[in-house]
Amino acid sequence: MKVRSVRRSGFVACAVATVVLLGASPASADPGDGSAYGATVEVTLLGQSAVSLGPVAPSNTDGPTENSVLGIGAANILTAGVIETEAMRNDETGVVNSSATVADLSLQILGFLGTDIGADAVTATCTATQDGITGTTELVGLNLGSLGGGSANPAPNTVLDVMVGPVQVATLTLNEQISNPDGSLTVNAMHLVLIPGVLGALGTGDVVISSATCGPAAPPVPLASGAGLWIGLAAVGVFALPVGARFVRSRRAQATQAA
Repeated sequence: MKVRSVRRSGFVACAVATVVLLGASPASADPGDGSAYGATVEVTLLGQSAVSLGPVAPSNTDGPTENSVLGIGAANILTAGVIETEAMRNDETGVVNSSATVADLSLQILGFLGTDIGADAVTATCTATQDGITGTTELVGLNLGSLGGGSANPAPNTVLDVMVGPVQVATLTLNEQISNPDGSLTVNAMHLVLIPGVLGALGTGDVVISSATCGPAAPPVPLASGAGLWIGLAAVGVFALPVGARFVRSRRAQATQAA
């Protein structure tokens, strides 16, 4: 009975030491999530059937982490060439990177205004690190038609009003950055929203080109390091080693009595 008691104590001591060792590592949430897609279209033009497209070439940190499509088209709305997306998570550092690029974009939906918006490449990127989340948009070869101007690296939430005379029919947001309730950041390189109106109404709906979402990043979570490692090892020394010594002495005493 004494031997069983010693053995049981040894198991309990090892279990306690293991719990202390694992519990000493930094507490953390699951690694941050990330996602991206090339385009979405949800539009009903005046007098035409509704058009629904996408998300095109979606990627996610849980897989697939990379995706691509050779080209897309939606009549009277847009055409595009190669679309590439990725969403990567580093499980050791917790860092998340997401990006989406649409090549050879032609946004034709505003063509009747002489505003055939286009770009050689439209890229949205976000990165989540331990210092926070940042997002950027790059518009290579941007052409805003009659809207004029435009920058290859627009400031966050640059909004352009699209007018027909005195009536606003749409808004075009460049480098749209949305802080979500869960702490993540969504970057939409281009976001066109149609506004129904009494005169000159195009229809309803919206078009998003190149979207990336990140984070927040998770803290690094080594099994045990630094203070956690030393606390765990100390627990092993305090609990497991004395019990082990008692077990050895008990076995020796039994052997001596048997002799």
